[in-house]
Amino acid sequence: MTTSQSEKFEVNKTEEEWRKILTPEQFRVLRKHGTERAGSSPLDKNYAKGIYVCAGCGQPLFTSETKFNSGTGWPSFYAPIEGAVGTSIDKSFFMTRVEVHCSRCGGHLGHVFDDGPAPTGKRYCINGVALNFQPQE
Repeated sequence: MTTSQSEKFEVNKTEEEWRKILTPEQFRVLRKHGTERAGSSPLDKNYAKGIYVCAGCGQPLFTSETKFNSGTGWPSFYAPIEGAVGTSIDKSFFMTRVEVHCSRCGGHLGHVFDDGPAPTGKRYCINGVALNFQPQE
């Protein structure tokens, strides 16, 4: 599965342009819908105050206020910043899940599930490699 709907996103780049600005692992996750190994991201255990932005285009996606420890091994949030993400149906691996992508560049971020905490009941399970963290005072 690849991101080929670039015409509907504000940030559009060719595969070659994405490869130049992303690490190989970021490219695999953001542009080829990969998944990083559970527990491999230092952002999973990061609870500092700040904003999590898309590693592809820099759009703010999640705030530290909505982050929680889901115990899954991936950074998890109960809500994105309004308008920051989009979703689509992912039927890979013989299951149906809701994929989460950056609304600005279309980069694959992870998936959202209905087993999160209040107030939303959602768990946005996000690949840490798809995020950059910007600390705030």
